[in-house]
Amino acid sequence: MTLTGIVLIVISAALCIMVLAFIPTLLAVKRAAISLGSLSDMVHKELKPALHELTAVLTELKTVGAGAADHADDVKRFMTALGETGDNLNTINRSVGMVAGVLNATSTWAIGAKVAGKYLIERYLKKRGGK
Repeated sequence: MTLTGIVLIVISAALCIMVLAFIPTLLAVKRAAISLGSLSDMVHKELKPALHELTAVLTELKTVGAGAADHADDVKRFMTALGETGDNLNTINRSVGMVAGVLNATSTWAIGAKVAGKYLIERYLKKRGGK
């Protein structure tokens, strides 16, 4: 055997070893490609309906948000009216308190006048020779 023949045998053996080592790698790549294809199919089957549902939910949220924004002015007006009602009730309460104070003072003066009147009448009647 010549040197060229030995080199060709070594190269052939190296190629055979390389092909034998490359076959499991090719099989693993093939399995990975199949798995990736099934994953892609699953994503298409599962993700598309989920995206459609998400789009529907977002549309509903936009509708609800718009409705809430429409009614925000009503709520603001209601809260303003409620605050004004509270102020008016406070004013009425103060007025009733003042009237009650005036009535109390008036009744006190009336009782005082009644007692003073009785006293003056009794004194007048005693001086005139009454009882």
